[in-house]
Parts: sequence; structure tokens; C-alpha cells
Amino acid sequence: MTDRPNIVYVFADQMRAMSVGCLHDDPVQTPNVDRLASQGVLFTNAVANTPVCTPSRASLITGKHALSCRTIANDLRLPADEPGIADVLKEHGYRRGYIGKWHLDGISRHMFTPPGRRRHGFDDYWAVYNCNHNYFDCKWFEDDSPELRRRPGYDADIQTDQAIAFLERFREEPFCLYLSWGPPHNPYRVVPQEFLDMYPPDEIPLRPNVEGPDRAAIAGYYAHVSALDRNVGRLMETLDHLGLTENTIVVFSSDHGDMLWSRGRLNKQQPYDESIRIPLIIRWPGHLPAGVVDDLLIGVVDHAPTLLGLADVDVPAGMNGLDLSSAIRGTSDGRPSSALIAEYVSFDQARDWQPWRGVRTERYTYVRWLQGGALLYDNREDPYQLRNLMLEPGHDSLARDLEGELRRWLTRLDDQFTAGEEHLRELGRWEEWLIRQEHFYGFGTRNF
Repeated sequence: MTDRPNIVYVFADQMRAMSVGCLHDDPVQTPNVDRLASQGVLFTNAVANTPVCTPSRASLITGKHALSCRTIANDLRLPADEPGIADVLKEHGYRRGYIGKWHLDGISRHMFTPPGRRRHGFDDYWAVYNCNHNYFDCKWFEDDSPELRRRPGYDADIQTDQAIAFLERFREEPFCLYLSWGPPHNPYRVVPQEFLDMYPPDEIPLRPNVEGPDRAAIAGYYAHVSALDRNVGRLMETLDHLGLTENTIVVFSSDHGDMLWSRGRLNKQQPYDESIRIPLIIRWPGHLPAGVVDDLLIGVVDHAPTLLGLADVDVPAGMNGLDLSSAIRGTSDGRPSSALIAEYVSFDQARDWQPWRGVRTERYTYVRWLQGGALLYDNREDPYQLRNLMLEPGHDSLARDLEGELRRWLTRLDDQFTAGEEHLRELGRWEEWLIRQEHFYGFGTRNF
């Protein structure tokens, strides 16, 4: 056994913070996640800086904001020259594995990602499919083989089997495993019946800001969350059985949330809490306090540098996410005053929206749209974000302060806050974007 801590990073796709039992909001049963929270630190202000799959995953791997790592929309390939957390850990003797959904290798979503730089350092074990949401047809490419493998069954169960095998295989070496589940991303009802039975659609209470809901879909989302919870329990039991618990940093999180008919909207890409707030639990027995609820502002972009900091590994200068390990340990008073949230390109579910930038503080959400208009919510007094204070008198000073906070972020990241087309051209991604749009829509241009 090594003195260096192992890392097990488990994340769901499109799982919002309020759908975790220990946050006492949506009526979802997650006993294993709740137990994990009781053994570690539960973060109540964890956010997806760019709440859509590929940009968020790019930030997660690289520790850079989406604009900085040139990956600002879905299905743009994360550039091969972008180093990530697995590359850093390789230099320190870690075995690195990735299992599940990748969604960082461009078009098509069904391609084999060959060994090398397109895997961004996850070289020791690879059981990955770029993007699959047919949850009863688990598909993956394994290690160096381009032969497609598939198994019937709920894919999160199969991927957890693979993760358990990884833990057993590399138990004697320092390891870093990323396990990426596809649920609870839609389709919402493609989940084992035993979990659907837990949530009769007509009996589930709805959030006060829900409009025109599909109750069966919401119930299916909750069923997915409970199905994933069972697999969290399986993983924690394996760590206990292998004697790895004490020396393993466990993270449970997601890439972004899901509106689920709040404000009558679906999916992600939006600045509201259902879209940007994600679950985040970090457990490391003996090194981090147990049962702590922390309102630290922490973005997806901060996860990689913070994990490196916890593991006592130097954070590369190129990572512009924050190393918040000292704040989590309680050895530093340096806590960020805000987290940047942003949507750089209008596409897919948000193709008729303007791009936006904003900040999430411990109390407020402030967002400005590219072509005008702004949102300001007091999340303490108005947790369902029903009152836009920009439309009420008496909040000019607060809005100016938050605008100043946003401008500092834009300056730090050299973000000109311009149209999506301009960003894509400046980043050299325009032709790739046209191919992406042609692939999905049959034409090369779209609203920006």
C-alpha cells in the first residue's frame, strides 16, 4: 500500500444538487450518498461553471475554465495538447483509469478514442464510450482495442462492476479512477423497474417553481438517482473490503444539473440553480472532517486543482481553477467570494437563447445576457428563484457590486463576452462547429 492517497471520483450526468437526500429538498431516497456525506464534507454551493456536458467535463479534467481550454460547446473535441489531472498524477506514479461516458472526443459520439493524447492521461485502464444514453444497452471500448463491447443490463451497474475490478487490480498501487455514469440524464424512464416502483408519479411533490411538468419523467429521474445510489454503496463496500477506505479520497459529484420543468424549462445550459448547482461530497477519513456541511463556493473547474492539493501534488500553473484544499481542511481563510457561471454558445436546448455570464455567491445569483437584461436572485430569501430583483427598486447598489465581481472574472479569464460565433472563430473551432451542426441538424449555421 502506498502513502499517497488514492482518488476515486464518481460523477453522474445531469444530476442536480437538490435531488440528493442529504440536502433535504427533492423527495429522493439516497441512503448511501447520505452516508457518504455523513463521513465527509457536503458542499452546498458547488456549481457547474458551464452547465452543459462537454465544456463542464473539459473543465473537470483540465482544471481550466471552458474558454481557457477552448472547449465551449458540446461535441467539440478537447484539444489533445490540453493536459489534465491524469497527466499530472502519472508523473507521481499513479495508475489512472476512466470508465463510462467521456463526451470529450468530438463527432461522432460513437467513435473509438485511440490510445494517446485524446485520452488525456487515462492510460492504464479505459472502458469508455464517448456518449451513450441507452441505459439498457451498455457499450464501451476497452483499453487499446477498437472492438465494440456491449452487455445488456443497466449500464451504471455494469460500469460499477468495472470500477470494482479496477480497484481490485490496482489496490497495491496509488490509483486515480474516474467513474462517469450516464444517468440521471434523460431518457428518464429507462431504469430498472424496482426503482421506478419507488416513485409513483402521481404521489411525488413538485417544486414550487415547476410549470407544466411531466410527472412520470420527474419520477423516472428520481428513480435513476436511487439506482445510482445503490452503486455508490457497492463502491464504498468494496473500498472497505479491500482495506482502502482510510487512504482513498472519494468524490461524488456531477457535471451539471437538470431544470426538470422548473420555470417550464428542461435540461441545462441555464443560469438557474436547478441547472448550475450540483452535488459535491468529498470524503477522506482522518484527513477531512466528517459530517461537515460547507457553503464554500466551488466550481467544477476547481475540482482538479483541489484534488491535487489534497494529494500534496503541485498544481500546474496552467490550471486556472482554484486549489481550495486548504479551505476545505480549514487551514486557510482564503475562500472565494464568487464562482463564475457562463454559457458561451447558444445551441441545442438553448439554441434560441442568448449567451450569458454571471456569478454565484454564497447568497446571490447575478447573470447578464449578451444582448441586454439581467437576473438577480437572493437565494437565501428566495430559494426557488421566483423574484428577479432587477425588476424591483432598491437593489441598484447590490447589482453594481455583483457586476463588479463579474467584470473581475471576465478580466482574469480574458473573456470578451462576445457572440458565440466570434469565440468559436477566435479559438479556431469554427469549422469543427459547422461539422457538429451539420451532423445534428443538417445545416451549418445556427443562432448564436
